[in-house]
Amino acid sequence: MQKDYKKITEKPSNYENLEKMDTSTILESINREDQKIADAVAQVIPQIKKLVDCTVKRFLDGGRLFYIGAGTSGRLGILDASEIPPTYGMPHERVIGLIAGGDNAIRKAVEFAEDDTEQAWKDLLEHDINSNDVLVGIAASGTTPYVLGGIEDAKKNGVLTAGITNNPGSPLAANSDIPIEIVVGPEFVTGSTRMKSGTSQKLVLNMISTALMIRIGRVKGNKMVNMQLSNTKLVDRGTRYLVEELGMDYEEAEKALKKYGSVKQAIDAFR
Repeated sequence: MQKDYKKITEKPSNYENLEKMDTSTILESINREDQKIADAVAQVIPQIKKLVDCTVKRFLDGGRLFYIGAGTSGRLGILDASEIPPTYGMPHERVIGLIAGGDNAIRKAVEFAEDDTEQAWKDLLEHDINSNDVLVGIAASGTTPYVLGGIEDAKKNGVLTAGITNNPGSPLAANSDIPIEIVVGPEFVTGSTRMKSGTSQKLVLNMISTALMIRIGRVKGNKMVNMQLSNTKLVDRGTRYLVEELGMDYEEAEKALKKYGSVKQAIDAFR
């Protein structure tokens, strides 16, 4: 890392004496800072587009999408990956989130896990990562050793890499094939990157995975036609989709949905 590299995420908050604020002032100030996030994300849409387009090509050839991160960043990657199977009916092994310290770190911090530069690649090898896959490293600081090590080893092995960070000019951005630098500015509580930085990462991950699923055909119109029917709410939603799409009455649509297992398969069967 360059000695003159300065992290925006570590700069002092724009607000002083937080402990003296009343509740309304705290909340209004946080909200004022949060309003800057969407504009910062808008600035990196070209980079997100490049990542999505590259991932679509690999995905259609059987490739996978991996996320790696530590702490909040790692948890956000796991969250995004875990929502793909129920929302879009994809197998769990197509989008995979990994966190420094393993699954135990999802709920509780694992001390110094993020400082291991070799562990990420070991974790990825357990999933047989290969050159047809895409790896996205997530680190607000852009300096997390676990993420940097994983990105470096992945590039050596021909894996396409992207880096989501909140500091411009970071080592993560410099070492990634597709850098995504979301500059949201200092946090309301100095250095608390679970706030604006984490929110911006969540927005970008939503964009990546949603655009990917749409581009590979997992959405019809604006409907989640491949969602898993894992509870009563989703069965009702799918039934209403069929009523709208095929002109059935509700009872007939519900029977068709349960028979064929998904909205898409039911539509295909009746058409």
